[in-house]
Amino acid sequence: MVSNNRRRDRYEEDKSDGIQDRTVKISRVSKTVKGGRNLSFSAVVVVGDGKGSVGIGQGKASAVPEAIRKGEAKARSSMVQVSLAGSTIPHEVVSTFGASEVMMRPAKPGTGVIAGGAVRAVIELAGVKDIVTKARRSTNPINTVKAAFQGLQMMKDPAVELAKRQQLIDAPPQPRRRDRRDQQRRRPPRIEPRPRSDER
Repeated sequence: MVSNNRRRDRYEEDKSDGIQDRTVKISRVSKTVKGGRNLSFSAVVVVGDGKGSVGIGQGKASAVPEAIRKGEAKARSSMVQVSLAGSTIPHEVVSTFGASEVMMRPAKPGTGVIAGGAVRAVIELAGVKDIVTKARRSTNPINTVKAAFQGLQMMKDPAVELAKRQQLIDAPPQPRRRDRRDQQRRRPPRIEPRPRSDER
């Protein structure tokens, strides 16, 4: 019991670091067993600092507050840094997860966040202020959140990518390694000697 209280106190201390959390969906799950039904709750939580760091997590417990706490803890441990271009994203991206598909497109300053509930939570906590999104196919909140999170991970800074490609262009060409297939191809064909007339 003491260890659980210490763990809860440590968790409350960690929440004072400026990271915000938002619960996207809470589901009640029932499992039928031999003695009856076991009821539990599942919560999908999104966390972010509004400066380019965002994470998602899913927690399961017999009570709603404990499920939210577990989901937030998992989301904090899975936070990633996202490449942003001012108040919007660097380029357009289409991400799919399961049967859900999310399209994200950069927008001009003042446009705001045009997104649905599940995608809006990920976008706003990541720190994006101007963006146009569209959720296609399945609108399952769990898959939609994961698709939006995956799309933000696919963002790349054009300047960094251009520098990487320029390094590949400027690098001296590497000598090609010859493998066994090349050596066998370059070997002259073996000519069998013709039998003599007396051996026939």
